[in-house]
Amino acid sequence: MKLIKVNNYKELSEKAFQIISKDILKKPSLVIGFATGESPLGLYKKLAEAYKKGKIDFSKIKSFNLDEYYPIKNKDKKSLSYYMFKNLFNNINIKKENINLLNGNAGNVKKECRNYENKIRKNPIDIQIVGIGRNGHIGFNEPGSDFNSKTRLVNLSKETIKVKNVTKKALTMGISTIMKSKKIILLASGNKKAKAIRCLIKENTNKNCPVSFLRKHKNILVIIDGKASSFL
Repeated sequence: MKLIKVNNYKELSEKAFQIISKDILKKPSLVIGFATGESPLGLYKKLAEAYKKGKIDFSKIKSFNLDEYYPIKNKDKKSLSYYMFKNLFNNINIKKENINLLNGNAGNVKKECRNYENKIRKNPIDIQIVGIGRNGHIGFNEPGSDFNSKTRLVNLSKETIKVKNVTKKALTMGISTIMKSKKIILLASGNKKAKAIRCLIKENTNKNCPVSFLRKHKNILVIIDGKASSFL
């Protein structure tokens, strides 16, 4: 694990941008796993700005998203699909056929999750961006999630439902799915993430803090600001 500490959220976004943009320039056909939430917003803004300035080409990039609420329609403003198009996809030249999102309105959930796993297997993720929940969840792998879990329908914790103010269930990549990514970049900012970061860095791997499993990954980069590192 490589840990990078920065002073604030602006620096966190800039550092993540520098790393990912460099990787895209090296391999324009990267497969990138995207996360939602507040943590990657600054990164996505910088990626969009770089595209507009002609510095990055996303035309060969393929994407997979970590998760989606369930049940929810893709065009619902609370959906994670809507979030991605608003904050990134509509602002870059990624091809629609290269965008892979979990269908939060799928009738056959098991088939949806199985097909998503198969797509990822055929297009291994080069870089997986992840945030971290206050309770240590990654994607929507809540406390109690198994290390060998795959893409599936999960029940959201009361804490997550309270914070997000959405549905009680979600579709999410499993921990084992995330761990198959060639590189993981975890972003964490603010005091509310400090306990979860301490769990990742200091504690033994355990189901009660799913993010701790990421320590087993051979190529994980953790970028945190001063407030997120306050318990280290």
